[in-house]
Amino acid sequence: MATVDLPLDREFDIRLQAAHRFWLALEQRPLGPPPLALPPQARLRLVLALRALDGWLEGNSYRKIAEGLFGQARIPDRGWKTHDLRSRTIRLVQKGLLLMRGGYRHLLRHKAKDNEDTS
Repeated sequence: MATVDLPLDREFDIRLQAAHRFWLALEQRPLGPPPLALPPQARLRLVLALRALDGWLEGNSYRKIAEGLFGQARIPDRGWKTHDLRSRTIRLVQKGLLLMRGGYRHLLRHKAKDNEDTS
């Protein structure tokens, strides 16, 4: 019989889930979804942010980046400065820059709820 030693710290919940999945794997049972898997919408946003960053690093304008991400048909001939896709493209480039500058590490950390009493 094997044992697992889990420290009672802020990461206990994720360690417990990992230990449970490990046990399921040993028993050759279905694992279910990974506990830290990104939702599809968040994963798509990260993909778009990295693609936007690639375009920006190659020296493309926000308009060209938006055309590459969303298609030329969705980009207006007039009113680009106030269009929502321009703002979205700028935010995606900023997110990509944040990831490039080390923000990707946040993807590896479990976002534990802060249950400390502040009263």
